[in-house]
Amino acid sequence: MTPPPPRIRALSQKLVSQIAAGEMIERPASVLKELMENSLDAGAATINVDVDRGGIKRIQVSDDGCGIVKDDLKLALSRHTTSKLAELSDLQSIHSLGFRGEALPSIASVSRLRLRTRVGSDEAGWEVRCTDADGIEGPKPVAHRVGTSVEVRDLFYNTPARRKFLRTERTEAFHVEETLKRLALSRFDVGVSYRRDDRPAQTYPPAGDDTAHDRRLQAVCGKTMLEQSERFEQRAEGLSIWGWLGLPAFSRSQRDLQYFFVNGRMVRDKTLLHAVRQAYRDVLYQDRHPAFVLYLEFDPALVDVNVHPTKHEVRFRDARAVHDFVYRALNRVIAGTSPKTVSETTPQYPLRGARIGGGGSADQLAMAMRVAEPPQDERPLSPEQDQVVSQYGEGGDSPPLGFALAQLHGVYILAQNRDGLVLVDAHAAHERITYERLKEQWNRSGILGQSLLVPVTIHATSQEMATWNRYAGEFDSLGFEIGRLSQDALVVRKIPQLLSNIDVAGLVRDLLSDLTEHGSSRRITDRIHDVLAEMACHGSVRANRRLNVGEMNALLRDMEATEKSNQCNHGRPTWVQLPMSELDKWFLRGR
Repeated sequence: MTPPPPRIRALSQKLVSQIAAGEMIERPASVLKELMENSLDAGAATINVDVDRGGIKRIQVSDDGCGIVKDDLKLALSRHTTSKLAELSDLQSIHSLGFRGEALPSIASVSRLRLRTRVGSDEAGWEVRCTDADGIEGPKPVAHRVGTSVEVRDLFYNTPARRKFLRTERTEAFHVEETLKRLALSRFDVGVSYRRDDRPAQTYPPAGDDTAHDRRLQAVCGKTMLEQSERFEQRAEGLSIWGWLGLPAFSRSQRDLQYFFVNGRMVRDKTLLHAVRQAYRDVLYQDRHPAFVLYLEFDPALVDVNVHPTKHEVRFRDARAVHDFVYRALNRVIAGTSPKTVSETTPQYPLRGARIGGGGSADQLAMAMRVAEPPQDERPLSPEQDQVVSQYGEGGDSPPLGFALAQLHGVYILAQNRDGLVLVDAHAAHERITYERLKEQWNRSGILGQSLLVPVTIHATSQEMATWNRYAGEFDSLGFEIGRLSQDALVVRKIPQLLSNIDVAGLVRDLLSDLTEHGSSRRITDRIHDVLAEMACHGSVRANRRLNVGEMNALLRDMEATEKSNQCNHGRPTWVQLPMSELDKWFLRGR
């Protein structure tokens, strides 16, 4: 006999809130994020954060925002209640950080919560508490300044299965501090103070101008990040992006210095990260990661932030336009870095962190240097070299990379500029110069197609066919000739001329995937650039080739005039600056 079907019943409000909490409250840092975003939405100018035992025991967020009216306090702790939305049109153009009306009741369902608040028109504040009995105690009068304080104790005390997944207090404290950093970077105009286990830990004063912005960036990301980044701002067609872009030489082994904000909201978006990776593509070494703090701003109606309860993910109405704007803007900044620009703006570093390619951190850029007796066959400087030195001798000026003095073991060029000694890897530098010239020639001639002796048939999915129908013109401009063979098959008759030895079907599928996800693809350009990079490598100055002073100086001038010449095509640095102050330390001068 078939058992009767289970009956459908309404879940209790507490269980509903706990389910919602499971979607947005992962750890104490999640609580801090939600509470601080509420403070920012309330117009707070100052936010004070107190955390005990990594937030597991206690988190308190106090602000000087507008406060909550007494009659709205119980509503504030009920699900799907908010002051930030009223109509459907509000949901289509969201200006606030929070809007779902789930944060406070969800947090209250898995903790012991106390909320105190006061609005400017009241003489006293009001307090409510969430109890174990599915009830709300209060409101009752309490002394409080204008603003709101929310205290969350014993997180997950009533959901042991969730609590056991928390890490150590030290780990949870780390995540709390990372969240605090992100929110401190999101709003420079708001002052933030942080106390950890009853001791002052960090203070971020309000930052009202560029200099103060730099100070906050340094406080959050470190001094080296500030020194090894380019600050920029670019606008186009209603889109604006600004922030700090780490120099290629200041790359990281992990993604620990990557912050992207969309209209003030910290996001992790595949489209944006893909654009960043493309911009850094041929200037990063191997598996290194760029550092950046970026702010993208545009009409809120053009982005959907209501994709996930945590609101970390967004969906752009025109992802392709956003991707291309971000890529072009960042590529323009990176392309503009050269010895000429960087040497004028980047401070000097001692040898263990010598300024390499105009930038770099000490831990990344340390070099093993040794002093050795010169080979017997080394000759003194020629009269031509002596003449070059005299041109910029005592008090004279010189180009950013100076003038060549000599060549070391047929590999490194030694040059003198106004700051001290410059060492240049001749092959790496010439490789970048040759590569950029080849790209320029290729850009002028465009992508030429080459017919296949045997056309390639590709059996495509319905999604791939739909993408091809939409972007058929893109393939034509990339040097392909592709036609429809049947309802589920494509035929490739022509491919880009420089890509003769490729997996045609695999490349086309990759292109279709990129176009489906991002609305654009640089895969063909990247493949062709790989070919040009290989050509540049084989066509550049080889090690152990002797260069005369004229050739060395010509290479230095070409470096100063070539974009991205601080790194070779593989992301390795091309030059090092050894300042006079460090050289003086070696020989105890001035002591």
